[in-house]
Amino acid sequence: MTVVFFILIIVALILVHELGHFLVAKLFRIWVQEFGVFFPPRIFALRKGETEYSFNLLPLGGFVRIFGENASEGGGNPRSMASKSRPVQASVVVAGVLCNVLFAWVLFSVGYSFGLPALASTETFGEVKDVTPMIVGVRPNSPAERVGLKPEDVIISLETGKKEVLPEGATALQVREFIGAHQDQSLLITVTRDGEEKIFLASAEEGFIEGRKALGVDIDDVGVLQLPVHLAVLQGVVATKDMTISSALSLAGFFSRLVRGAADFSSVAGPIGIVSFGALAVGQGFAPTIVLTALISINLAIINLIPIPGLDGGRLFIIAIESIFRRPVPEYVTTRLTIFGLGLLVLLMLVVSYHDIARLVS
Repeated sequence: MTVVFFILIIVALILVHELGHFLVAKLFRIWVQEFGVFFPPRIFALRKGETEYSFNLLPLGGFVRIFGENASEGGGNPRSMASKSRPVQASVVVAGVLCNVLFAWVLFSVGYSFGLPALASTETFGEVKDVTPMIVGVRPNSPAERVGLKPEDVIISLETGKKEVLPEGATALQVREFIGAHQDQSLLITVTRDGEEKIFLASAEEGFIEGRKALGVDIDDVGVLQLPVHLAVLQGVVATKDMTISSALSLAGFFSRLVRGAADFSSVAGPIGIVSFGALAVGQGFAPTIVLTALISINLAIINLIPIPGLDGGRLFIIAIESIFRRPVPEYVTTRLTIFGLGLLVLLMLVVSYHDIARLVS
């Protein structure tokens, strides 16, 4: 059931994106011929004014059909998109991206009004409460990864074979110091994960921190940040900005490595991986679902800005070319570029999905 619920969330994010195109096209009095929920074959449709609103069978998102998206369509009709100025066309195209970013802001704002996890060291518009030391990262091939420690594990206690015990109520700094002081001993690590206590036995190894042995975990003080609505809205702006920047840098790094033939596909997730992680987040409750949905909405916005034909970024690139040369790009050129761009995207999705499946069965 959690998988179905998360798939509906993904569909909602795509519909939010298409709603952006729809609203801005309407704003500039461009004829929107159809707003479709899901993809054909059609189940039923309603007409309101000049626009048809359809509900279709395949639950793969949605679409907006705008009159005159191609220069050959419309024949100079002032209601066609092709007849509008380049800035207006660009506004319609980029509106979907902006809607996804704004939706992430709304999600974060709602989340902070109810309470979301936050680092105690982060500057916020309120106080982070119920702070506990938490594992926020696990290094690949580290002792921590091998024994099964995971991000979001809350550290309850550490104990050595000599019965030396981490003080109760210790901070993340004290946890790190305790591990460093006992790097030559095996540690009994007690954590809570999804409300259950789990115990692990691990020994620090060299190669993860220069000059000393380490378990290979990143630990920080994490608590809950709950704010009144007006401050939650402001904190939502900060969270959306920070996540957009970090996501853009991560994607830029991935595509840079991809071009060089050195991409690490374990750091990205395709449709199968996203649904798998999403179902897990939904099962964990409100806060993880809000954060992951906002992250996907932001990534959907960023990916759509990539200047590949078939994506909004590709359309913006063509509009920019047309602005420079002051004439439309021939339709056969845009069609071929779009097919080529979509082919690249499908190939990338297949490769990423292969790695998703490999992770699931390993």
